[in-house]
Amino acid sequence: MTSVLLIFPYFNRQRHSSIFRFPPLGLGYLAAALRQAGHEVSLLDCTFMERQDAFDQAARTNADVVGIYSMVTMRAEALSFARHLRSRAGLLVAGGPQPTGDPAAFLDDFDVVVRGEGEHTLLELLDAYEGKRDPKTIDGIAYRESPYAAGNGRGKVVLTAPRRTEASPDRFAFPARDLFPNRAYIDYYRRQSGNATTSVVTTRGCPFTCEYCSNAVFGVSYRERSAAHVIAEVEQALALGYNRIHFADDVFTLRKERVRQICAEIKSRGLRFQWECLARVDSINDDIARTMKDAGCDRIFFGIESANDWVLEMMKKRISAAQAQRAVEAAHRAGLRAGAFFILCYPGEDNDSVLRTLRFATSLPLSYLSFTMPYPLPGTALFERVKGRITKEWVQDSRVTDHSLIFDADFSQAKMRFAILKGQAQFGMRRRLGKYAGIVEKPFEVVTDAIFRTMR
Repeated sequence: MTSVLLIFPYFNRQRHSSIFRFPPLGLGYLAAALRQAGHEVSLLDCTFMERQDAFDQAARTNADVVGIYSMVTMRAEALSFARHLRSRAGLLVAGGPQPTGDPAAFLDDFDVVVRGEGEHTLLELLDAYEGKRDPKTIDGIAYRESPYAAGNGRGKVVLTAPRRTEASPDRFAFPARDLFPNRAYIDYYRRQSGNATTSVVTTRGCPFTCEYCSNAVFGVSYRERSAAHVIAEVEQALALGYNRIHFADDVFTLRKERVRQICAEIKSRGLRFQWECLARVDSINDDIARTMKDAGCDRIFFGIESANDWVLEMMKKRISAAQAQRAVEAAHRAGLRAGAFFILCYPGEDNDSVLRTLRFATSLPLSYLSFTMPYPLPGTALFERVKGRITKEWVQDSRVTDHSLIFDADFSQAKMRFAILKGQAQFGMRRRLGKYAGIVEKPFEVVTDAIFRTMR
Protein backbone atom coordinates (compact mmCIF):
# COMPACT_ATOMS: atom_id res chain seq x y z
CA MET A 1 0.00 0.00 0.00
CA THR A 2 1.29 3.45 -0.97
CA SER A 3 0.47 6.59 0.99
CA VAL A 4 -0.66 9.51 -1.16
CA LEU A 5 -1.13 13.20 -0.33
CA LEU A 6 -3.25 15.31 -2.70
CA ILE A 7 -2.84 19.09 -2.46
CA PHE A 8 -5.11 21.92 -3.62
CA PRO A 9 -2.71 24.90 -3.41
CA TYR A 10 -5.22 27.75 -3.27
CA PHE A 11 -5.17 30.26 -0.42
CA ASN A 12 -8.27 32.42 -0.09
CA ARG A 13 -7.45 35.93 1.01
CA GLN A 14 -9.63 37.37 3.75
CA ARG A 15 -11.08 40.11 1.55
CA HIS A 16 -11.94 37.75 -1.32
CA SER A 17 -15.64 36.86 -1.11
CA SER A 18 -16.30 34.94 -4.32
CA ILE A 19 -19.63 33.15 -4.70
CA PHE A 20 -17.71 30.36 -6.47
CA ARG A 21 -15.60 28.97 -3.63
CA PHE A 22 -16.01 25.20 -3.69
CA PRO A 23 -14.08 22.11 -2.59
CA PRO A 24 -11.70 20.64 -5.21
CA LEU A 25 -13.94 17.92 -6.59
CA GLY A 26 -11.26 16.69 -8.99
CA LEU A 27 -8.99 15.76 -6.09
CA GLY A 28 -12.01 14.27 -4.31
CA TYR A 29 -12.56 11.94 -7.25
CA LEU A 30 -8.88 10.96 -7.26
CA ALA A 31 -8.97 10.28 -3.52
CA ALA A 32 -12.03 8.06 -3.92
CA ALA A 33 -10.36 6.05 -6.70
CA LEU A 34 -7.19 5.62 -4.63
CA ARG A 35 -9.16 4.46 -1.60
CA GLN A 36 -11.02 1.89 -3.67
CA ALA A 37 -7.66 0.52 -4.82
CA GLY A 38 -6.47 0.16 -1.21
CA HIS A 39 -4.10 3.11 -0.95
CA GLU A 40 -3.83 5.41 2.07
CA VAL A 41 -5.01 8.89 1.05
CA SER A 42 -4.98 12.33 2.64
CA LEU A 43 -6.11 15.58 1.06
CA LEU A 44 -4.84 19.06 1.87
CA ASP A 45 -7.25 21.79 0.76
CA CYS A 46 -5.44 25.06 1.50
CA THR A 47 -8.42 27.34 0.87
CA PHE A 48 -8.88 28.38 4.49
CA MET A 49 -5.32 27.81 5.69
CA GLU A 50 -2.31 30.02 6.28
CA ARG A 51 0.52 29.29 3.87
CA GLN A 52 3.10 28.19 6.44
CA ASP A 53 0.59 26.01 8.28
CA ALA A 54 -0.23 24.27 5.00
CA PHE A 55 3.45 23.68 4.21
CA ASP A 56 4.04 22.28 7.69
CA GLN A 57 1.02 19.99 7.53
CA ALA A 58 2.06 18.69 4.10
CA ALA A 59 5.53 17.92 5.39
CA ARG A 60 4.19 16.10 8.48
CA THR A 61 2.13 13.80 6.28
CA ASN A 62 5.30 12.05 5.06
CA ALA A 63 3.40 10.60 2.09
CA ASP A 64 5.21 8.41 -0.42
CA VAL A 65 3.53 10.13 -3.36
CA VAL A 66 2.35 13.75 -3.53
CA GLY A 67 -0.09 14.92 -6.20
CA ILE A 68 -0.56 18.67 -6.62
CA TYR A 69 -3.33 20.32 -8.63
CA SER A 70 -2.57 23.43 -10.67
CA MET A 71 -4.26 25.92 -12.91
CA VAL A 72 -2.84 29.20 -14.19
CA THR A 73 -3.66 31.07 -10.96
CA MET A 74 -2.06 28.40 -8.75
CA ARG A 75 1.18 27.58 -10.57
CA ALA A 76 3.47 29.53 -8.25
CA GLU A 77 2.02 27.87 -5.16
CA ALA A 78 2.08 24.42 -6.78
CA LEU A 79 5.77 24.81 -7.57
CA SER A 80 6.45 26.09 -4.04
CA PHE A 81 4.86 22.98 -2.55
CA ALA A 82 6.85 20.74 -4.89
CA ARG A 83 10.13 22.37 -3.90
CA HIS A 84 9.22 22.23 -0.22
CA LEU A 85 8.42 18.51 -0.41
CA ARG A 86 11.12 17.46 -2.87
CA SER A 87 13.33 15.79 -0.29
CA ARG A 88 10.41 14.08 1.48
CA ALA A 89 8.33 12.57 -1.32
CA GLY A 90 9.27 9.56 -3.39
CA LEU A 91 7.21 10.80 -6.33
CA LEU A 92 5.89 14.28 -7.12
CA VAL A 93 2.95 14.42 -9.54
CA ALA A 94 1.37 17.52 -11.11
CA GLY A 95 -2.11 17.52 -12.57
CA GLY A 96 -4.92 19.84 -13.59
CA PRO A 97 -5.55 22.24 -16.47
CA GLN A 98 -2.18 23.99 -16.69
CA PRO A 99 0.09 20.93 -16.30
CA THR A 100 -2.05 19.19 -18.92
CA GLY A 101 -1.73 22.10 -21.35
CA ASP A 102 1.92 22.93 -20.60
CA PRO A 103 3.64 19.93 -18.95
CA ALA A 104 7.19 21.12 -19.64
CA ALA A 105 6.64 24.10 -17.32
CA PHE A 106 6.30 21.69 -14.37
CA LEU A 107 8.89 19.04 -15.09
CA ASP A 108 11.85 20.84 -13.53
CA ASP A 109 10.12 20.49 -10.14
CA PHE A 110 7.83 17.49 -10.59
CA ASP A 111 8.71 13.95 -11.57
CA VAL A 112 5.69 13.40 -13.76
CA VAL A 113 2.63 15.23 -15.07
CA VAL A 114 -0.78 13.59 -15.41
CA ARG A 115 -2.36 14.89 -18.59
CA GLY A 116 -6.15 14.92 -18.68
CA GLU A 117 -8.54 12.80 -16.65
CA GLY A 118 -6.57 11.39 -13.77
CA GLU A 119 -8.30 8.51 -11.98
CA HIS A 120 -7.00 5.61 -14.06
CA THR A 121 -3.68 7.29 -14.83
CA LEU A 122 -2.79 7.91 -11.20
CA LEU A 123 -3.56 4.33 -10.23
CA GLU A 124 -1.25 3.09 -12.98
CA LEU A 125 1.44 5.54 -11.85
CA LEU A 126 1.30 4.03 -8.37
CA ASP A 127 1.72 0.58 -9.91
CA ALA A 128 4.83 1.89 -11.66
CA TYR A 129 6.07 3.49 -8.44
CA GLU A 130 5.68 0.11 -6.70
CA GLY A 131 7.63 -1.56 -9.52
CA LYS A 132 4.66 -3.39 -11.02
CA ARG A 133 4.81 -1.83 -14.48
CA ASP A 134 6.92 0.28 -16.82
CA PRO A 135 5.92 3.96 -16.72
CA LYS A 136 6.46 4.15 -20.48
CA THR A 137 3.35 1.99 -20.90
CA ILE A 138 1.13 4.45 -19.05
CA ASP A 139 -1.05 6.62 -21.28
CA GLY A 140 -1.67 10.25 -20.39
CA ILE A 141 1.56 11.25 -18.68
CA ALA A 142 4.58 13.45 -19.36
CA TYR A 143 8.06 13.08 -17.89
CA ARG A 144 11.66 13.77 -18.71
CA GLU A 145 13.80 11.00 -20.13
CA SER A 146 14.76 9.86 -16.64
CA PRO A 147 11.35 9.50 -14.95
CA TYR A 148 10.91 9.84 -11.20
CA ALA A 149 13.98 12.07 -10.80
CA ALA A 150 13.35 15.80 -11.06
CA GLY A 151 14.79 16.87 -14.38
CA ASN A 152 16.06 20.36 -13.56
CA GLY A 153 16.17 20.92 -17.29
CA ARG A 154 17.93 17.63 -18.11
CA GLY A 155 16.52 15.38 -20.80
CA LYS A 156 13.75 15.91 -23.29
CA VAL A 157 10.11 15.83 -22.29
CA VAL A 158 8.38 12.55 -23.17
CA LEU A 159 4.62 12.57 -23.81
CA THR A 160 2.96 9.18 -23.77
CA ALA A 161 -0.16 8.47 -25.81
CA PRO A 162 -3.27 10.43 -24.77
CA ARG A 163 -5.43 8.71 -22.18
CA ARG A 164 -8.82 7.57 -23.43
CA THR A 165 -11.50 9.05 -21.22
CA GLU A 166 -13.85 6.85 -19.22
CA ALA A 167 -16.98 6.41 -21.33
CA SER A 168 -19.37 6.09 -18.39
CA PRO A 169 -18.81 8.60 -15.55
CA ASP A 170 -21.24 6.58 -13.39
CA ARG A 171 -18.37 4.12 -12.92
CA PHE A 172 -16.42 6.63 -10.85
CA ALA A 173 -16.96 6.59 -7.10
CA PHE A 174 -18.42 9.75 -5.56
CA PRO A 175 -15.78 12.28 -4.48
CA ALA A 176 -14.33 11.61 -1.01
CA ARG A 177 -16.14 14.58 0.53
CA ASP A 178 -15.20 13.57 4.07
CA LEU A 179 -11.64 14.71 3.27
CA PHE A 180 -12.75 18.29 2.53
CA PRO A 181 -12.90 20.99 5.26
CA ASN A 182 -16.69 20.99 5.01
CA ARG A 183 -17.32 23.00 8.16
CA ALA A 184 -15.11 25.83 6.86
CA TYR A 185 -16.97 25.87 3.53
CA ILE A 186 -20.36 25.81 5.25
CA ASP A 187 -19.37 28.68 7.55
CA TYR A 188 -17.98 30.66 4.61
CA TYR A 189 -21.21 30.43 2.64
CA ARG A 190 -23.46 31.05 5.62
CA ARG A 191 -21.58 34.31 6.18
CA GLN A 192 -21.98 35.13 2.49
CA SER A 193 -25.60 34.33 1.87
CA GLY A 194 -27.16 32.47 4.77
CA ASN A 195 -27.03 29.21 2.79
CA ALA A 196 -24.42 26.46 2.73
CA THR A 197 -23.42 25.74 -0.88
CA THR A 198 -21.29 23.00 -2.37
CA SER A 199 -20.71 21.79 -5.90
CA VAL A 200 -21.62 18.67 -7.86
CA VAL A 201 -20.47 17.79 -11.38
CA THR A 202 -23.02 15.87 -13.45
CA THR A 203 -21.13 15.63 -16.75
CA ARG A 204 -17.53 15.51 -17.90
CA GLY A 205 -16.19 17.51 -20.79
CA CYS A 206 -17.69 19.95 -23.22
CA PRO A 207 -18.43 19.39 -26.93
CA PHE A 208 -17.72 23.02 -27.82
CA THR A 209 -14.38 24.59 -28.74
CA CYS A 210 -14.49 28.21 -27.57
CA GLU A 211 -11.18 29.84 -28.45
CA TYR A 212 -10.36 31.03 -24.92
CA CYS A 213 -11.52 27.95 -23.00
CA SER A 214 -9.25 25.18 -21.82
CA ASN A 215 -10.73 21.73 -22.42
CA ALA A 216 -7.37 20.38 -21.36
CA VAL A 217 -8.45 17.97 -18.63
CA PHE A 218 -11.49 16.32 -20.22
CA GLY A 219 -10.84 17.17 -23.87
CA VAL A 220 -13.48 17.95 -26.45
CA SER A 221 -15.88 15.31 -25.21
CA TYR A 222 -19.20 15.17 -23.42
CA ARG A 223 -20.19 12.37 -21.06
CA GLU A 224 -23.26 12.36 -18.87
CA ARG A 225 -23.92 10.81 -15.49
CA SER A 226 -27.36 9.29 -15.00
CA ALA A 227 -29.93 11.34 -13.12
CA ALA A 228 -30.16 8.72 -10.33
CA HIS A 229 -26.37 8.72 -9.87
CA VAL A 230 -26.27 12.52 -9.73
CA ILE A 231 -29.04 12.90 -7.17
CA ALA A 232 -27.61 10.11 -4.99
CA GLU A 233 -24.46 12.23 -4.73
CA VAL A 234 -26.56 15.31 -4.00
CA GLU A 235 -28.14 13.43 -1.09
CA GLN A 236 -24.67 12.59 0.21
CA ALA A 237 -23.64 16.25 0.04
CA LEU A 238 -26.81 17.41 1.78
CA ALA A 239 -26.18 14.91 4.58
CA LEU A 240 -22.91 16.72 5.36
CA GLY A 241 -24.80 19.89 6.26
CA TYR A 242 -25.05 21.69 2.92
CA ASN A 243 -28.44 22.94 1.78
CA ARG A 244 -27.65 24.36 -1.65
CA ILE A 245 -26.02 22.78 -4.72
CA HIS A 246 -24.01 24.43 -7.48
CA PHE A 247 -24.05 22.16 -10.55
CA ALA A 248 -20.61 23.02 -11.89
CA ASP A 249 -20.83 21.46 -15.37
CA ASP A 250 -19.70 23.58 -18.30
CA VAL A 251 -23.00 22.86 -20.06
CA PHE A 252 -25.50 21.52 -17.51
CA THR A 253 -28.46 22.38 -19.73
CA LEU A 254 -27.08 21.02 -23.00
CA ARG A 255 -29.79 18.34 -23.32
CA LYS A 256 -33.18 19.48 -22.14
CA GLU A 257 -34.46 15.92 -21.71
CA ARG A 258 -31.64 15.13 -19.30
CA VAL A 259 -32.36 18.30 -17.31
CA ARG A 260 -35.98 17.15 -17.04
CA GLN A 261 -34.79 13.73 -15.80
CA ILE A 262 -32.69 15.33 -13.08
CA CYS A 263 -35.57 17.59 -12.06
CA ALA A 264 -37.91 14.60 -11.95
CA GLU A 265 -35.41 12.64 -9.82
CA ILE A 266 -35.20 15.50 -7.32
CA LYS A 267 -38.98 15.58 -6.99
CA SER A 268 -39.46 11.82 -6.88
CA ARG A 269 -37.10 11.58 -3.90
CA GLY A 270 -38.92 14.37 -2.11
CA LEU A 271 -35.79 16.49 -1.83
CA ARG A 272 -36.09 20.16 -0.98
CA PHE A 273 -32.99 22.20 -1.66
CA GLN A 274 -32.07 25.18 -3.79
CA TRP A 275 -29.69 24.83 -6.66
CA GLU A 276 -28.02 26.74 -9.45
CA CYS A 277 -26.19 25.84 -12.64
CA LEU A 278 -24.17 27.05 -15.60
CA ALA A 279 -25.94 27.10 -18.97
CA ARG A 280 -25.50 28.00 -22.61
CA VAL A 281 -27.88 30.65 -23.89
CA ASP A 282 -28.97 28.45 -26.79
CA SER A 283 -30.24 25.74 -24.42
CA ILE A 284 -32.77 27.72 -22.36
CA ASN A 285 -36.38 28.54 -23.15
CA ASP A 286 -39.46 29.33 -21.07
CA ASP A 287 -40.50 25.70 -20.68
CA ILE A 288 -37.20 24.31 -19.40
CA ALA A 289 -36.67 27.36 -17.19
CA ARG A 290 -40.04 26.75 -15.50
CA THR A 291 -39.25 23.04 -15.10
CA MET A 292 -35.98 23.89 -13.38
CA LYS A 293 -37.64 26.45 -11.14
CA ASP A 294 -40.26 23.91 -10.08
CA ALA A 295 -37.49 21.50 -9.02
CA GLY A 296 -35.70 24.00 -6.78
CA CYS A 297 -33.45 25.92 -9.17
CA ASP A 298 -33.29 29.59 -8.27
CA ARG A 299 -30.30 30.87 -10.22
CA ILE A 300 -28.69 30.24 -13.60
CA PHE A 301 -25.41 31.56 -15.00
CA PHE A 302 -24.65 32.21 -18.65
CA GLY A 303 -21.30 32.61 -20.38
CA ILE A 304 -22.30 35.37 -22.81
CA GLU A 305 -18.87 37.03 -23.20
CA SER A 306 -19.74 39.73 -25.77
CA ALA A 307 -22.61 41.76 -27.23
CA ASN A 308 -21.02 41.67 -30.68
CA ASP A 309 -21.81 38.75 -32.95
CA TRP A 310 -18.54 39.18 -34.86
CA VAL A 311 -16.59 38.91 -31.59
CA LEU A 312 -18.61 35.85 -30.58
CA GLU A 313 -17.76 34.31 -33.93
CA MET A 314 -14.08 35.10 -33.38
CA MET A 315 -14.35 33.41 -29.97
CA LYS A 316 -16.02 30.41 -31.64
CA LYS A 317 -18.89 30.64 -29.14
CA ARG A 318 -21.56 29.51 -31.63
CA ILE A 319 -24.17 31.78 -30.06
CA SER A 320 -25.55 35.24 -30.80
CA ALA A 321 -26.29 38.29 -28.66
CA ALA A 322 -29.98 37.92 -29.52
CA GLN A 323 -29.98 34.37 -28.14
CA ALA A 324 -28.30 35.64 -25.00
CA GLN A 325 -30.96 38.27 -24.44
CA ARG A 326 -33.78 35.76 -25.01
CA ALA A 327 -32.24 33.26 -22.57
CA VAL A 328 -31.77 35.80 -19.78
CA GLU A 329 -35.32 37.07 -20.26
CA ALA A 330 -36.71 33.51 -20.23
CA ALA A 331 -34.93 32.80 -16.95
CA HIS A 332 -36.22 36.08 -15.54
CA ARG A 333 -39.83 35.30 -16.56
CA ALA A 334 -39.58 31.91 -14.82
CA GLY A 335 -38.53 33.59 -11.58
CA LEU A 336 -34.89 32.51 -11.81
CA ARG A 337 -32.12 34.90 -10.90
CA ALA A 338 -29.73 35.20 -13.84
CA GLY A 339 -26.00 35.78 -13.80
CA ALA A 340 -23.66 36.38 -16.73
CA PHE A 341 -19.97 36.42 -17.56
CA PHE A 342 -18.36 38.74 -20.10
CA ILE A 343 -14.82 39.09 -21.46
CA LEU A 344 -13.82 42.68 -22.21
CA CYS A 345 -11.12 43.87 -24.63
CA TYR A 346 -10.75 40.53 -26.41
CA PRO A 347 -7.93 40.43 -28.99
CA GLY A 348 -9.33 41.98 -32.18
CA GLU A 349 -11.87 44.24 -30.44
CA ASP A 350 -12.08 48.02 -30.68
CA ASN A 351 -13.43 50.77 -28.44
CA ASP A 352 -16.92 50.62 -29.93
CA SER A 353 -17.32 46.87 -29.44
CA VAL A 354 -16.18 47.01 -25.81
CA LEU A 355 -18.56 49.86 -24.98
CA ARG A 356 -21.39 48.05 -26.77
CA THR A 357 -20.78 45.00 -24.57
CA LEU A 358 -20.83 47.14 -21.44
CA ARG A 359 -24.14 48.73 -22.44
CA PHE A 360 -25.67 45.39 -23.34
CA ALA A 361 -24.50 43.62 -20.18
CA THR A 362 -25.77 46.32 -17.84
CA SER A 363 -29.14 46.46 -19.62
CA LEU A 364 -30.02 42.81 -18.96
CA PRO A 365 -32.20 41.73 -15.99
CA LEU A 366 -29.30 40.16 -14.09
CA SER A 367 -28.66 39.58 -10.40
CA TYR A 368 -24.96 38.83 -10.94
CA LEU A 369 -22.55 40.20 -13.52
CA SER A 370 -18.88 39.41 -13.98
CA PHE A 371 -16.37 41.10 -16.28
CA THR A 372 -12.87 39.80 -16.89
CA MET A 373 -9.85 40.36 -19.09
CA PRO A 374 -8.96 37.79 -21.75
CA TYR A 375 -6.52 35.17 -20.48
CA PRO A 376 -4.61 33.10 -23.07
CA LEU A 377 -4.36 29.81 -21.20
CA PRO A 378 -1.88 27.14 -22.37
CA GLY A 379 -3.63 24.56 -24.51
CA THR A 380 -6.21 26.99 -25.89
CA ALA A 381 -6.56 28.34 -29.41
CA LEU A 382 -6.33 31.86 -27.99
CA PHE A 383 -2.94 31.01 -26.49
CA GLU A 384 -1.71 29.85 -29.89
CA ARG A 385 -3.01 33.04 -31.49
CA VAL A 386 -1.18 35.42 -29.13
CA LYS A 387 1.63 33.32 -27.65
CA GLY A 388 4.28 35.46 -29.32
CA ARG A 389 2.92 38.42 -27.35
CA ILE A 390 2.80 36.82 -23.88
CA THR A 391 4.99 38.87 -21.57
CA LYS A 392 4.59 37.31 -18.12
CA GLU A 393 2.84 34.71 -15.99
CA TRP A 394 -0.35 35.45 -14.11
CA VAL A 395 0.36 36.74 -10.61
CA GLN A 396 -1.96 37.43 -7.69
CA ASP A 397 -2.73 41.15 -7.53
CA SER A 398 -3.89 42.47 -4.17
CA ARG A 399 -4.84 45.93 -5.35
CA VAL A 400 -8.19 47.11 -6.74
CA THR A 401 -8.91 44.02 -8.86
CA ASP A 402 -7.50 40.53 -9.33
CA HIS A 403 -7.17 41.04 -13.06
CA SER A 404 -3.68 40.98 -14.51
CA LEU A 405 -2.77 41.42 -18.18
CA ILE A 406 -0.26 38.78 -19.24
CA PHE A 407 0.22 39.59 -22.93
CA ASP A 408 0.94 42.59 -25.12
CA ALA A 409 -2.63 43.50 -26.02
CA ASP A 410 -4.24 46.23 -28.11
CA PHE A 411 -5.61 47.67 -24.84
CA SER A 412 -3.44 48.51 -21.84
CA GLN A 413 -3.96 46.83 -18.49
CA ALA A 414 -5.12 50.16 -17.05
CA LYS A 415 -7.72 50.54 -19.81
CA MET A 416 -8.99 47.00 -19.33
CA ARG A 417 -9.29 47.50 -15.59
CA PHE A 418 -11.07 50.80 -16.14
CA ALA A 419 -13.60 49.04 -18.41
CA ILE A 420 -14.21 46.36 -15.77
CA LEU A 421 -14.70 48.88 -12.97
CA LYS A 422 -16.93 51.03 -15.20
CA GLY A 423 -19.16 48.05 -15.95
CA GLN A 424 -19.33 47.05 -12.30
CA ALA A 425 -20.25 50.61 -11.31
CA GLN A 426 -23.03 50.87 -13.91
CA PHE A 427 -24.41 47.49 -12.89
CA GLY A 428 -24.34 48.56 -9.23
CA MET A 429 -26.27 51.73 -10.04
CA ARG A 430 -28.99 49.76 -11.83
CA ARG A 431 -29.37 47.29 -8.98
CA ARG A 432 -29.42 49.88 -6.21
CA LEU A 433 -31.38 52.68 -7.83
CA GLY A 434 -33.86 50.69 -9.94
CA LYS A 435 -36.03 52.87 -12.14
CA TYR A 436 -34.17 55.97 -10.95
CA ALA A 437 -30.79 54.64 -12.11
CA GLY A 438 -30.93 56.51 -15.43
CA ILE A 439 -30.71 59.85 -13.66
CA VAL A 440 -27.21 59.00 -12.46
CA GLU A 441 -26.14 56.27 -14.86
CA LYS A 442 -26.55 58.14 -18.13
CA PRO A 443 -24.25 61.05 -17.24
CA PHE A 444 -21.81 58.55 -15.70
CA GLU A 445 -21.86 56.48 -18.89
CA VAL A 446 -21.23 59.49 -21.15
CA VAL A 447 -18.28 60.68 -19.08
CA THR A 448 -16.70 57.24 -18.62
CA ASP A 449 -17.21 56.32 -22.28
CA ALA A 450 -15.24 59.43 -23.22
CA ILE A 451 -12.48 58.62 -20.73
CA PHE A 452 -12.29 55.03 -21.99
CA ARG A 453 -11.89 56.20 -25.59
CA THR A 454 -8.99 58.50 -24.70
CA MET A 455 -7.06 55.79 -22.85
CA ARG A 456 -4.50 53.68 -24.66
